[in-house]
Amino acid sequence: MSVLVTGGAGYIGSHVVRLLQQRGTDVVVVDDLSNGRTERVGDAPVVEVDLGTDAATPALARAFAEHDVDAVIHFAARKQVGESVAQPARYWSQNVGGMANLLQAMETAGVGKLVFSSSAATYGAPSTPVVREDGPAEPINPYGQTKLVGEWMTRAAGVAWGLRAANLRYFNVAGAGWDDLGDSAVMNLIPIVFSALDAGQAPAVFGDDYPTPDGTCIRDYVHVLDLAQAHLAALDHLATDDRPYDTFNVGTGTGASVLEVLAEVRAVTGVDVDPVVNARRAGDPPQLVADVSRITGTLGWSATKSLRDIVTSAWEAWRR
Repeated sequence: MSVLVTGGAGYIGSHVVRLLQQRGTDVVVVDDLSNGRTERVGDAPVVEVDLGTDAATPALARAFAEHDVDAVIHFAARKQVGESVAQPARYWSQNVGGMANLLQAMETAGVGKLVFSSSAATYGAPSTPVVREDGPAEPINPYGQTKLVGEWMTRAAGVAWGLRAANLRYFNVAGAGWDDLGDSAVMNLIPIVFSALDAGQAPAVFGDDYPTPDGTCIRDYVHVLDLAQAHLAALDHLATDDRPYDTFNVGTGTGASVLEVLAEVRAVTGVDVDPVVNARRAGDPPQLVADVSRITGTLGWSATKSLRDIVTSAWEAWRR
């Protein structure tokens, strides 16, 4: 038996692939390689296909059969908030269409366990400083909307044909578990800052007039290796019959503002980090921090690494 990991050659997916391999699990990776790199996944076989295309379902069917797959961890998706606002149809096609193709292939093949990479963007701009899974899910951008629909789809498949699913709502993922698996896509805050520093430029802060203590957005930053461990805990949980919840926040329960992250970058790198302030980005809520009591109580998982650990590991990987 094996686990199929969509988007497994990407930043987060490759960490999960490596942890699975370390515990002796056979893994097959499905990735369109738009951001992923095959050297990240060791000797795992890679099926190159875009899940949002007509080629996806037959390619998945072959992979399920050839590799005796009994569970899927689904990362493959578009994930940039600003891009989703500018290109909503692309996000619905890729994220929702890709999920539909995956679920159809799983149903046909009888593959009944799925860990889904969801997002805290499903909460939108919450009115509470810390968000719970049973609180309102009112996404304010197309990216968050597609992730919430993905959760609905896993739940509907559970009713229709018995899919066992765990939807993991990520907060802000950063850091590196190994130096060769760092986030090199320059899409998230910390690598964006590193890239600016390398170029001798001031990093950009998008908005300093939010209703937060220093005016910049507050996020819950979780180390990618902690996040990867949460996927294994969720996968193991799907094998049990006592599953009272299907949706879990994955964060630390503590928020940090953009300026606080920049201060950590300054402390770790020794480089002066004086940002330039730009206008707010469309679709960015002021604050998103996780209530993690459900995942801790149900899966026995909790984050172990600090913001300093995150920035230090990210910097070491970046320098490599």
